[in-house]
Amino acid sequence: MELTVDGGRVFAATGGRPFDPAKPCVVFIHGAGMDHTVWQLQTRYFAHHGRSVLALDLPGHGRSDGPLRESIDAMAAWLMNLLDVAEVNEAALVGHSMGALIALTAAAQTPERVTALALLGAGARMPVHPELQAAADQGDHLALDLITSWAFGRRAHLGGHRGPGLWMTGGGLRLLERSAQGVVANDLRACDAAGDVSPLAEKVVCPALFVLGQQDVMTPVKAARRLIEAMPEARSVVLPGCGHMMMVEQPDQTLDALREVI
Repeated sequence: MELTVDGGRVFAATGGRPFDPAKPCVVFIHGAGMDHTVWQLQTRYFAHHGRSVLALDLPGHGRSDGPLRESIDAMAAWLMNLLDVAEVNEAALVGHSMGALIALTAAAQTPERVTALALLGAGARMPVHPELQAAADQGDHLALDLITSWAFGRRAHLGGHRGPGLWMTGGGLRLLERSAQGVVANDLRACDAAGDVSPLAEKVVCPALFVLGQQDVMTPVKAARRLIEAMPEARSVVLPGCGHMMMVEQPDQTLDALREVI
C-alpha cells in the first residue's frame, strides 16, 4: 500500500489483506536502519484476524521516500500525519527499538489516538557508543557488523530460523546493507539524542506491553525498568534465550505476547 504523507511517497505492508480504515488498526514501526520486512511473521496474523495492518517504512527507509526525520519527535509527528492520511482516528502501536521510542512518544503526545501500546526491545535510554556513531557517520561497514552482532542472541548466531535454509544474522546484515547512505547514522543519532524517555511513560493511558529479550545486549531487560515502573498497569514479557530481534528470533512467542494487548 502506498500513501503520500508530507509530500513524500510512503510504503506500508498490510499483512496480505486490503487495508480497511473501518477496522481496528495496528501500526508496526521498525527500528534503526530497518524496514517493514522485520514484521512479516506477525502482520499476517493480525490482518487475518479482524485488524487492519500498517507495517510502515519510515521516511527514507525501505520503499518510502525521504527526507529522513532527524529526531524521535519528528518521526512521531510524521506518524500522526500518516494516520490522518490513512483516515485512521485511533490505532494500536507496536514499535521495536527506535520504533518503540516513536510509539511511546506518539502515545504520550496524542493519547486519545492510541488504543494500545507494545514496546519491543525498549529502554528508558538508548545511548549509542561514540565509536559506533563515528563508524556509521563515516559509512564504515563495521557499524553494520557491530549492530548485527549485538542485535541477535547467541542461538541466532548459530542458526535456529523458523524457515529452513534462512539465516537470521545474515538476513539482518543484508537488511542494514540495503539502507540508503546516512540512514543508520541518522537513526542512531536520533536514538541517542532522545535521552531519558521515562517521563513520557507517565503520560501513557492505554494498555501497554513490554516484550524484552533475556539476552538483549542493546536494550537489556534492566533498561526498561523505569519505563515499566512509570506504567503500573503495563505488562512485561521476557523471552528466554532471546536477543534484541525478538520478532525474528522468536516470532511465535512474540506474537503470543502481542495478542494479549492488541
